[in-house]
Amino acid sequence: MAKSVLITGASKGIGLATARRFARGMDDVDCIVMVARASEYFDSALAEVRALAGNRQVVSIEVDLADPDAVSAVFDRLETENIAVSTIVNNAGFTKPASINETRMADFERTMQINLYAPFRFVQEALLRSHPLEKVINIASTAGIGGRSGWMSYSTSKAAVINMSEVMREELAPYGIDVVCLSPGRCATDLRKTLAPDEDPSTIMQPEHVADVIAMMSSPAGKMLMSENLVVRL
Repeated sequence: MAKSVLITGASKGIGLATARRFARGMDDVDCIVMVARASEYFDSALAEVRALAGNRQVVSIEVDLADPDAVSAVFDRLETENIAVSTIVNNAGFTKPASINETRMADFERTMQINLYAPFRFVQEALLRSHPLEKVINIASTAGIGGRSGWMSYSTSKAAVINMSEVMREELAPYGIDVVCLSPGRCATDLRKTLAPDEDPSTIMQPEHVADVIAMMSSPAGKMLMSENLVVRL
């Protein structure tokens, strides 16, 4: 049975790599919904994924997940397009590294809105609107397993995503919905450049590596690797 996958933060990094992976290699996926802020990056990403997608439908939805109403707007659009989502990849992320004394409350709140509240709302809204949800993949981080100096808001948000995923897994299992939490280590994304600007991105894990794990966890084989939190690193 053909399925639809929704990917947030799909304009670059892990989100774009995941959209590419589904476009060229997941035979049971007939629709890829790419969610991101409006940008030239997103325009380019859409063109690339559509070129790979063949007969698969590729739908773009431009929203800023820092807006508390963004998730409802996404599902309103899905209803207009008559798209029922079976897999959600909660990948979008934000960070603005700062020490405790330098952290602005507005930045802390934005981090939590994008990294934690939006993923919760995507799952909740899919359930409330009776989408045929089968799998939720939440992208956390190894920074959520152990706190990092200067990464207060980011580490906090990702620790919460790990814990939230554990609750989701228990609550949704009786309904046949699998919840996967992946915690990538160092990965060559723009977000990583913000956290570690002096690091050589060619020496660390690439977004495509994480996308391959996401694709595998979306397949029947993924059921054999269910765990509380799956760390992904080279």
